[in-house]
Amino acid sequence: MDVHKYCYSAIDLTRQDGPHRRETLESNDQMLRLGGNMAGPQALRLGLSTLLAEEFINHQTAESLSGIVIHTDHSTTIAKGLVDGYIDVACIFENQAIDEKIEELIINERNDPLVWVRANKFVLSPGAPIPILTWPGDDWMIRTLAKRGIHYNIVFNSPDYHAKLAAVKAGIGLSAIPKRIVPSELVIAREYYLPDLPPIKSLLCARLGLETEKAASLIKQLSTLFFDPSNSQ
Repeated sequence: MDVHKYCYSAIDLTRQDGPHRRETLESNDQMLRLGGNMAGPQALRLGLSTLLAEEFINHQTAESLSGIVIHTDHSTTIAKGLVDGYIDVACIFENQAIDEKIEELIINERNDPLVWVRANKFVLSPGAPIPILTWPGDDWMIRTLAKRGIHYNIVFNSPDYHAKLAAVKAGIGLSAIPKRIVPSELVIAREYYLPDLPPIKSLLCARLGLETEKAASLIKQLSTLFFDPSNSQ
């Protein structure tokens, strides 16, 4: 059985106006349906940042995912689903846009070093603005560059993390990701013109009152996989 069939994507729930309102309602409906419509106990609903999904899936089998449904999206969307009761357990990255109510749901956290990444063939012309690849709400690079007064251009913006990685691999600019998940096809950029990036905090959260054996087992696995310092690269 292909474990990837358990992964779902949803539209950003934070968009609340104009033509996006219908998409928001559809996304809410999708989150409410997580777990399917089969009789019996409801599946455990796991929310993952898209940055962490591949690493998690690589450690799973169809058997280990029995009784679990995975929802992957931006951390802000996953956090909203957790606060609203549509997600049971979540692994996300801290973001200024996340509702402060998430704080009471945090059960583990860790600072992850952020690094610049580029393609092997990428070269910046002298004096040119730094071309960066972002996604909606991404301020990891922008905040640092603006603080240092460094000129930059956003040359690619997509809600799709893997599309962004593909663009970086094509050599059209630089991006930033946690050091421990840098793909082998990319290079950690250490050019003199790139400022050091602050670490980003990863969060393990769980819905209040979640006291099942399945949830405890999943939380233990997530803690070992993403929050054990010995797993740092």
